[in-house]
Amino acid sequence: MPKRGKKYKEALNKIDENKEYDFSEALQLALDSSYTKFDESVDVAVRLGVDPRHANQMVRGTVVLPNGTGKAVRVLVFAKGEKEKEAQDAGADFVGNDDLIEKIKGGWLDFDKAVATPDVMGAVGKIGKLLGPRGLMPNAKSGTVAFDVARAVRELKAGKIDFRVEKAGIVHTSIGKVSFGVGKLRENLASFFDTIIRLKPVSSKGVYLKDIAISTTMGPSVKVDPVHVKTMVK
Repeated sequence: MPKRGKKYKEALNKIDENKEYDFSEALQLALDSSYTKFDESVDVAVRLGVDPRHANQMVRGTVVLPNGTGKAVRVLVFAKGEKEKEAQDAGADFVGNDDLIEKIKGGWLDFDKAVATPDVMGAVGKIGKLLGPRGLMPNAKSGTVAFDVARAVRELKAGKIDFRVEKAGIVHTSIGKVSFGVGKLRENLASFFDTIIRLKPVSSKGVYLKDIAISTTMGPSVKVDPVHVKTMVK
């Protein structure tokens, strides 16, 4: 068990570890427990009643958070011809094709998200071993392989996140910053859970939303009672 500092222990004392709160209470406790000088991210972790070992129980999706993530996202676009200008006009930070592929082969990875048009994916696939492990490989399921590059870029810049269930059945993602306040974070959570609920696999039986916890980057986690999800989403 890692040794915790004084400030962490003080923050932990504000939370009843045996209680499951509603979302507003949990968010407020998480924000009140933030003790760092920087604007921490606020994360949510959800344990789902699925078995990711089975393909028909894999939960994976994307959602554009209404208030964004609070992070500046550097978007790279692999494209050619008129699609390059389309990407630039939409606000992409880096646009190109073979030149960018060669640059990445040389070790450059100073971007956060990558988009590609389907016609260049053959070339992009050659650097899949470099992009894949870092979560940077364009993927049709997450909307980052598309001819409508302008839309893909705008959504990523606006705060689109993608998520997938891990081996233990847990989905973990950031839903904003401490500076957002409870209201904006709650709106982001509502959009996230609306998507999670819609993605429930038909083959998933029993309780779907098993456990929920909210935390800041450095702070303790706060448990949430899953029964409050439907009310929040409405």
